[in-house]
Amino acid sequence: MQFPESWLRAFCNPPLNTQELAELLTMSGLEVEELRPVAPPFHGIVVAEILTAEQHPNADKLRVCTVNAGGPELLQIVCGAPNARAGIKVPLATIGAELPPGEDGKPFKIGKGKLRGVESFGMLCSARELKLSEDHGGLLELSAEAVIGQNIREHLQLDDMLFTLKLTPNLAHALSVYGIAREVSALTGAPLQAPSFQPVAVKHLDKLPVRIEAPDLCGRFSGRIVRGVDTKAKTPQWMVDRLARCGQRPVSPLVDISNYVMFELGRPSHIFDLDKIDGELVVRWGKKGEQLKLLNGNTIEVDEQVGVIADKSAVESLAGIMGGDHTAVSDETKNIYVEAAFWWPKAVMGRSRRYNFSTDAGHRFERGVDPAGTVDHIERITQLILEICGGEAGPMDDQTTQLPERKPVTLRVARAAKVIGMPVTQAQCAEVFKRLGLEFTQGEGMLTVTPPSWRFDIQIEEDLIEEVIRVIGYPSLPDTPPLAPVVGKVRSESRRAIHALRHALAGRDYYETINFSFVEARWEQELAGNSNPIQLLNPIAAPLAVMRSSLIGSLINALRYNLTRKAPRVRLFEIGRVFLRDASVVESDSTIAGVAQPMRVAGLAWGPAEQQQWSQRDRQVDFFDVKGDLEALFAPRQLRLKAAEHPALHPGRSARVELDGADIGVIGELHPKWRQGYELPSAPVVFELALDAVLARTLPQGQGVPRQQSVQRDIAVIVGEQVTHEALMAAIAGAHDGLIRSARLFDVFKPAQPSGDLQAGERSMAVRLELLDDEVTLTDDRIEQTVAAVLQALAERLGARLRA
Repeated sequence: MQFPESWLRAFCNPPLNTQELAELLTMSGLEVEELRPVAPPFHGIVVAEILTAEQHPNADKLRVCTVNAGGPELLQIVCGAPNARAGIKVPLATIGAELPPGEDGKPFKIGKGKLRGVESFGMLCSARELKLSEDHGGLLELSAEAVIGQNIREHLQLDDMLFTLKLTPNLAHALSVYGIAREVSALTGAPLQAPSFQPVAVKHLDKLPVRIEAPDLCGRFSGRIVRGVDTKAKTPQWMVDRLARCGQRPVSPLVDISNYVMFELGRPSHIFDLDKIDGELVVRWGKKGEQLKLLNGNTIEVDEQVGVIADKSAVESLAGIMGGDHTAVSDETKNIYVEAAFWWPKAVMGRSRRYNFSTDAGHRFERGVDPAGTVDHIERITQLILEICGGEAGPMDDQTTQLPERKPVTLRVARAAKVIGMPVTQAQCAEVFKRLGLEFTQGEGMLTVTPPSWRFDIQIEEDLIEEVIRVIGYPSLPDTPPLAPVVGKVRSESRRAIHALRHALAGRDYYETINFSFVEARWEQELAGNSNPIQLLNPIAAPLAVMRSSLIGSLINALRYNLTRKAPRVRLFEIGRVFLRDASVVESDSTIAGVAQPMRVAGLAWGPAEQQQWSQRDRQVDFFDVKGDLEALFAPRQLRLKAAEHPALHPGRSARVELDGADIGVIGELHPKWRQGYELPSAPVVFELALDAVLARTLPQGQGVPRQQSVQRDIAVIVGEQVTHEALMAAIAGAHDGLIRSARLFDVFKPAQPSGDLQAGERSMAVRLELLDDEVTLTDDRIEQTVAAVLQALAERLGARLRA
C-alpha cells in the first residue's frame, strides 16, 4: 500500500514529523517498508509562461522562446522540445538553479549559455529532467491556473513523502488512506476528519434491474444509473497527482474516479457502459464453458467456482476482480451504471491466481471490504463524476442478501496482562477500544467487544489483546529477564546431527537442494505410485497442487533445471518432509489428524562418476557408485540390499535398503520410461531413505590389539549362477567355529563357454578367509578343520564344490 503523506494528513494530522509517524505506524503493526520523497532535491525552478516560440535561425530542431518567469524582464530561452509553443506554462530552471543529480551523483547547474549562436538565459524542463517520471516526450506542461514565478516545488507539492506499507493479510481495514488515518487517530488521539457523503440530487427515476442469485457470492449489491456523462473530460491534476503517488497511472476520468475512491476509502467499484448491458445484471456463479474477455485483454473460461456478473446474453464481469471488455466505458460512452458490492472473501480468494494475474480489487475483496459502506461510497463516486464529467444521477438501488455476522469477543483483563507481559487495567483496555471505534460492554474484569463492519480480523480474545498492546505501544513493554535457567541441551551420541549428515553428504560430492513440499500431481502418480495425494486448497501455482509423498520427484525436477543450463555433472541431495495419509495420526500441536509427516533424505547422481582428469577414462556413474556412497555414510553399520521394485526405478536395477532387518528406503536407476518422459539424456541413480535411520549410529567400542597372528586361506568354489554374495557369506557365517574373523569375496569367474570343472549355469567364486585365535597360535590341523567345515557348509547349503 503506497500513498503520499499529505493525503494521510488531510484526514488526520498528528503533531509528529515524518520519521516519527513512520516509526509509530511500524511499531503498531503497519510496517513502513519504504519512505522516500516524491521528488529528488533541486532548486531555482519556477513556473514560467512561453509568450513566443520562433524557429532558431541556425537549427531546424531548436526554437527561440520568449518566456515570462515573473521577473522584471522577459527571458530568452533556446529549447529543443517538440511541444514548445506560445501560451503554455512550463517549469523554468533559471540561471543558478540546480537540477536533480545525474548518473555521476552531482547536481546539474544551470548557467547562461549559447546554442548555435543564440544566447539562452535558463532551461525549460521536462518531467524526466526533474526526475518526476520517465516521460521525455517534451516539456512538462502545467495547468493554466499555475501562478507565474511560483516555485515549482510549491506548485506541484513536491515537498511530500511517499509511504509504502507492508501489510499482513489481516489488516484489510488499512488498505486505504482513510483506513490508515483511522489507525493514526486511534494511536495518537489526533482528530479524524471523517469524509461526508451527501446524497446527490436525483434527476431521473431510471433503474437497472439487478438479480442476486448467489447470496454466498454477494452479500450486498448497490448501484445507480448516471446519464449524460462526458467521458472526454480531463481528470483534474490534483487527482492525477494523488493517483500517481499511489502508483496508479491515469487512464480516463471515470476509471480514475473509481481508482481514486478505492485508494481513498478502500472500496473497489466498477463502472459499466449502460448502453452495452443487455436488459439486466445477474450476480451468480459461472457456468462451465462460459468465456469472458477482460479489461486486460485476456479471454478466460469460467466455471461453477468463479463468481460473475452477467446480463441476459453473456458474462460481463469477473466478480470482485476485474470488469469485462464488452461493457467497458470508452470515449463514446454517454450513460453509465456505477456498482459497489460486498463480495464474500472466500468467494474471491484465489480466483485471480487461477488466471495468472492479480488486481487491486481482488487483493482487497479477498481480505474483506466493509459491507456497510456501499451506498456511501457510490454517493462519493457519483459526486466526483458529476463534478468532473457532468451528467444526471438516478435513484440508488441497494440490495442486501446476507452480511457477515460479527460475533462478540470477550477480553479478560487478567488474561491480557498475562499474555502482554505487563500490568494493564480495565480502564486502559476500555480507552483503547474507544479510540479504535469498537463498541463494547463491560463486566467485572472483562470487556465484550462487538467488531465493527470494517474489522474482519477480530475473532478471538488474542486479537483484542493485540489491539490493546499495539495502541498502548510496544515500546512501553518492560525489559524482563527470563526466570527459567538456560541449560544447554545435550544431544545423545548415538544420534548424529542433521548438519553433520549434510557435511557427510557434501564430503561425498553431493550438493544440497531445497524444494517446495508441494509438487505436481504427475510426479506423485508416476514417481511415487500415489494416486490419491493430499490436495492443496489454495496452491501458489496451478501445477503445484499436491503435497509430496516422496523426494524423488523434486530431485528429478532439480536435475532437469541443471541440465537445461548445460551442467556436465549433477550430484544432489535433499533433506525434507513428506506427507502421507495415515488414519492413525491424531491431532496435536505438532501433527495434523490423518497425515503422517516423516523426514527423509534423498540423493541423485547423474553424469561422470568422477570429475574429468587426465589419469583415468571417463565413466558414467552407476548403481554401485551410489551404493558405495551409502555404505560409506552408514559405516561401520552394514547395509543389506535386496532386489525390489519401485514405481520410479528400473525393475532390474533397483533394490530395497535394509538396516538391522528393517526396511529404510530404496536405491536404484530411474525407470527408462520416466527417463524418456522427463526428457533426460541418460538415467540418474537415486536413493531415498528414512532420516531417523540415517541419523542413528552405533558408538565405537575399543578392542585390544590381537596377541596372535592371523592366518589367511583362499578357497574357490563352484556354485550356480543364482547364488548371491549374501547367500555365500551367510553360509560361511553358519560354519563359524570361532576362528573365522572375516570372509571377503575377491574374484568371480565365468568362462564364455563351459570348460573344465565349470558347466553351463555355473560360476566360480573365490573367498579369502581370515582366521585368528586370540589365545594360542593356530596349528595346521585346526586351520584345515575350519576350512573343511566351511566347504561342508557351502556344499550343504548352496550345493557348492571345491574348484580343482
